[in-house]
Amino acid sequence: MSSKDRILGRIRRALRDDAPAVEVPRDYLHAHGSRTPAERVDLLAAHLAEYRAVVHRTDEAGLPPLIARLLAERGARSVLVPPGLPPHWLPAGGPTSVPDRAGSTPAELDRVDSVLTGCALAVAETGTIVLDGGPDQGRRRITLIPDHHICVVRVPDQVVDSVPQALPLLDPTRPLTWISGPSATSDIELDRVEGVHGPRTLEVVLLGTQ
Repeated sequence: MSSKDRILGRIRRALRDDAPAVEVPRDYLHAHGSRTPAERVDLLAAHLAEYRAVVHRTDEAGLPPLIARLLAERGARSVLVPPGLPPHWLPAGGPTSVPDRAGSTPAELDRVDSVLTGCALAVAETGTIVLDGGPDQGRRRITLIPDHHICVVRVPDQVVDSVPQALPLLDPTRPLTWISGPSATSDIELDRVEGVHGPRTLEVVLLGTQ
């Protein structure tokens, strides 16, 4: 029996079938104020910028040239693409498209210059992007290893005010990744280091009508 099996066994014994159910009061605010869809998107953009994400706005017609420009400015020669990503998002004649493969090693993913994905939801009050491994997002690791992540958020449909509003819309059995800005950490002297456990650069494209 492994250590994992022993720990899970103890949890099962603690959560006996005959244990009384405890009702958890959820009387907290589900949103801090009332906003229009446009105000919600503006708040998301402001909080993303506070977290040092780079925010862009465009419509469907402007998306392919914008993505082409972002990849060119990065000098990307390869871009990792989830299987369900709309093909027209990628520029013709642009960087080499690398498919999301189960057999890809961390070293192979580290050699990819950029990754382009959609998202499941975005939370305005926290400036958070949520990925759930959907067809336009791919496996969790493809957004954690490459150093440059371009994430497209459909606005206003994919934007909610708060975490309490987001949770009922998400499937808890899926691999949820909550991203608030580029990966960063600080040591004991508060020196900020970016790109330690995720992309050093996060670019968020708010895709709507203009």
